Amino acid sequence: MASSAEGLYRGDCLDWLRSLPDGSVDFIFTDPPYGHNNNSNGDLAHRRECALGHRTGSPAEERPIANDGPEAMDLFREFMVEAARLLKPGCCCCCCGGGGGPAPQFAHWSLIMDECLGFKHMVVWDKGPMGMGWHYRRSYEVVLVGQKPGAKCAWFDTSHRIENVIRNIRKIIPSAEQHPTQKPVVLAEHFIRLHCQPGGLVIDPFLGSGTTAVAAIRLGMRWGGAEMEPTYWPMIEKRVAEAEAEMGQRLPLEFGNEETP
Repeated sequence: MASSAEGLYRGDCLDWLRSLPDGSVDFIFTDPPYGHNNNSNGDLAHRRECALGHRTGSPAEERPIANDGPEAMDLFREFMVEAARLLKPGCCCCCCGGGGGPAPQFAHWSLIMDECLGFKHMVVWDKGPMGMGWHYRRSYEVVLVGQKPGAKCAWFDTSHRIENVIRNIRKIIPSAEQHPTQKPVVLAEHFIRLHCQPGGLVIDPFLGSGTTAVAAIRLGMRWGGAEMEPTYWPMIEKRVAEAEAEMGQRLPLEFGNEETP
């Protein structure tokens, strides 16, 4: 039986995506696992602080991310296959894709995106100030933009001033109450405004703590997303409820086969 495209799917994103009908999605904004083993010894900020002697490590402090190992590349490919099926012609998928090295994950993703969907552009998010790392410290990420062929690009900016570098959105340094790789809502809003109109369906297969859902609600879009880690379900519920209260609207919040914790 097909799942609803709207609301929170509590489980594997591939199961959810495969249940949705062809050509049913207007826009995808997501931040998939990068395959950097962020969950092996705690998140990057935690590891660096431990290395500098600012804190001691503890498994209880680690914040694992599902599928953040070698399997992430295969997962991304399967996701791209489904994105190509689900998007309407001309519609786009924007994926946050890390940056730098040593493993050029964003380069591999670009090739996979081009093979499965169609690579349109790479946008650099200058997220400063100085980020994590030891050499060439990380102060940017890329956002890979794919477009489904068959129609002109779904593009709704009329200013003609959109650059391929974003300079005015700062990163989030996550607290213990946030997702360890949480992105700013305004970053998701930036791309949603460009590629989708109010009432359109925006999905995020790697919903995390619900940033894409919040952005979609604020902009008057319908939203759907999948998250398999129960830790983040209450975060999504809380953030969605707050955004809906702010906007005075209600959307279905949950479905799927798993029970609410």
